[in-house]
Amino acid sequence: MSELMPLFLFIGVVAVLLLGYPVALSLGGTALAFALAGEALGWFDPSFLEALPNRLYGVITNETLIAVPLFVFMGVMLERSRIAEHLLDTMAMLFGSVRGGLGISVTLVGMLLAASTGIVGATVVTMGLLSLPVMLRRNYDPAVAAGTICASGTLGQIIPPSIVLVLLGDVLSSAYQQAQLEMGVWSPDTVSVGDLFVGALVPGLLLVGLYLLYQIGLAVVRPQAVPAIPAEERPAGRGELARRVVSVLLPPLLLVVAVLGSILGGLATPTEAASVGAVGAMVLAAARRQLSLTILREVVRQTATVTSMVFLIFIGAAIFSLVFRGFHGDDLVTEFLTGLPGGVVGAVAVVMLVMFLLGFILDFIEITFVVVPIVGPVLLAMGLDPVWLGVMIALNLQTSFLTPPFGFSLFYLRGVAPPGVGTTQIYRGVLPYILIQLAMLAMLALWPALATWLPGLIYG
Repeated sequence: MSELMPLFLFIGVVAVLLLGYPVALSLGGTALAFALAGEALGWFDPSFLEALPNRLYGVITNETLIAVPLFVFMGVMLERSRIAEHLLDTMAMLFGSVRGGLGISVTLVGMLLAASTGIVGATVVTMGLLSLPVMLRRNYDPAVAAGTICASGTLGQIIPPSIVLVLLGDVLSSAYQQAQLEMGVWSPDTVSVGDLFVGALVPGLLLVGLYLLYQIGLAVVRPQAVPAIPAEERPAGRGELARRVVSVLLPPLLLVVAVLGSILGGLATPTEAASVGAVGAMVLAAARRQLSLTILREVVRQTATVTSMVFLIFIGAAIFSLVFRGFHGDDLVTEFLTGLPGGVVGAVAVVMLVMFLLGFILDFIEITFVVVPIVGPVLLAMGLDPVWLGVMIALNLQTSFLTPPFGFSLFYLRGVAPPGVGTTQIYRGVLPYILIQLAMLAMLALWPALATWLPGLIYG
């Protein structure tokens, strides 16, 4: 019975979550309850929990994780300064003359917001509030409009700089070193958040390209579902349009290029680049006269809220991880994955399926902190590339966030969608994008160089 305790612990956490308790408290509280029960039965050594203070101190002193509040600040500041609204209006003017132009605009703005905020919920809600009423007013098919917004909003999972990739890169770095030490490599290689950013760039842009190809194809096959903006509602002169494009599109684009370019060029670490982004977002807000003490207070408060949530989940996940290891759960996982038919391919397939299903009930933060430290060392010890594995995980979670009936992105949009847009229409609208996501996952699985080529080229 004692050897099944790790499985019971995992099931217990899921059950408590389904009862509606907060994730961080569910992880920590359930793990401590199992630890007490295990100690009473003689199955758990409480000395495992003595490592908790060192782990938490390691989080506090981890420079990489400082990037989290800085990127959150950058995203919230850009959202509060109404840059998303201006971007959407300008893109609609730029592409509105063609069928499907609004959908293309939403996708491109979603990509820019993803590169600016990295927060899926904020992007989906913002795009839903701004673009869904406009698309419906232009007689867009409600399913097409909803699917485009949901899919564009989840690009924050994979387009760097992404908070998902920051957290995933930090966890995978520890898992990679642990895997190499277990293999007898006493001078282990390292993998950084910057490596993951560079590795995700090509797959992320390729995914955006596939979205755009689908929308262009839809405009050809079903033109009535994606009508163009009437000529009388578009700007009269090209000069006016060019001026708006330069004034609205160029500043946030330069900010994204400055953040990503400094990382890709080796001029700054992700944390230093995040500070550049935070200051740049304030400069953009000030230039648009949207920076005031009230707005700054709101941005700081929301940044503190999101950051506190992330680190509280980390504490709960650290307790869960220690108790899980105390019950020899890591040995159980290693035996299970290494004993699967198909070797590495079978192990990766099972892990990806489990993460996909967990994406219905857990956010990416919990999966990154709870699941990746358990399965990561095992998979990496099998010889997998850590950058490829990280990008696969990010893409996989992005797909699960889109998949009915439990995808987080669907719930975010449902909360802000007008009453006339039904849940079934949202589900129907995301199905083509789910197929695109699965195709992208298959391409990455077949051609790992999509994720590993650029880091190898830049970092040698």
